[in-house]
Amino acid sequence: MDAPPNIDSAAVRSGDEVQHWLTNETRDERFLDNLFAELGMRLRQAGIPVKRATLHLLINHPQWLGARILWADGMREAEIERVDYDVIERSEYIGSPANEIRDGAAEVRENLERDPSLGRQHAIYDEMREKGLTDYVAWPLYHTLGKMHIVTFATDRPGGFDEAHIAFLQKLLPVLALVSEIRMKNRLARTLLETYVGPHAGELILAGATRRGTGTTVRAAIMICDLRDFTRISDNWPRDDVIELLNGYFDAMSEPIERHGGEILKFIGDGLLAIFPLSQPSACANLLRAVAEASQAMVALNEQNATTGRAPLNYGIGIHVGDVMYGNIGSRTRLDFTVIGPAVNMASRIETLTKQLGKKVLLSRAFAELVKGDFNLEHAGEHQVRGFSEPIELFAYRG
Repeated sequence: MDAPPNIDSAAVRSGDEVQHWLTNETRDERFLDNLFAELGMRLRQAGIPVKRATLHLLINHPQWLGARILWADGMREAEIERVDYDVIERSEYIGSPANEIRDGAAEVRENLERDPSLGRQHAIYDEMREKGLTDYVAWPLYHTLGKMHIVTFATDRPGGFDEAHIAFLQKLLPVLALVSEIRMKNRLARTLLETYVGPHAGELILAGATRRGTGTTVRAAIMICDLRDFTRISDNWPRDDVIELLNGYFDAMSEPIERHGGEILKFIGDGLLAIFPLSQPSACANLLRAVAEASQAMVALNEQNATTGRAPLNYGIGIHVGDVMYGNIGSRTRLDFTVIGPAVNMASRIETLTKQLGKKVLLSRAFAELVKGDFNLEHAGEHQVRGFSEPIELFAYRG
């Protein structure tokens, strides 16, 4: 290839080596932040005076609009910062290079050595000047199907980047777009599975457990929770209020479950199904700790709702323990990764009895035997359960 102006052939070879590495030698690097940090270090070794680089990525995540990966000279690992959905309304975004790129700019270049009053006005440029940076450039990074992200480079070289440096960096963009998209799609697949089926089931599906009828038998503590009077609420309240109420209720219930090692397998309207595999020695105790924390969270949620005139939310929880079949069930083209079996049915029936007995949390004797003496349990008698020939002995958890 012809050498760009004002750069020697050794630098050309070094730049080509960076591109060769990015194209051919990164297939075993799973994480984009690690790859980006190594790219920064290799650019400097090749004589491209990058002092700081960032990747701004839009991600499909229920909590975050995007993420920023930052690498600076001297860092062995890049930093990852999550970006909230409301960032576009904040001053850190308005008028920023990212804002310009999102509005259609093909490049944002800023000479940081000149009088600040003559350049763009934004806090990010002042911060970079304070760190001794002299030149900054940002470009859109295009993925397939119109998806656009942003990459930036900055230098502390007196006089900034020369045109040969810029040419080398631009030459890398298509390859960087390719390798970053692959890793983002891998991460997206993992995120979507974690979001919709849970982390453990997601890992199994990614590992290839996608055939209908396949699964395994797992011994687990089973928890089924259901909201009371939801039909009345959904019939009488505005749609957005109902969704907000449900989300608050599921947050209160779900966060303690996940924190204590449980896995939420599904939300069923206003109910949820979760398991705590007994492969964890303290699974049953952890389930009751999660229930206690969820109860406290529901008290706080009801207090908050009361300030806006909303009625308190009530719920019932049924708990049992036993063997469940954990795997793929469904039609040929639409599967559900869940648990089934008599133990799940029993947990559901116990939850139904919470209404009849006026108890928020009921658990079977089989479960109670595994936490006996460690928790405040109240004997609730024997009761006939629909679908089962023998009555079941129940206990109420008073938390």
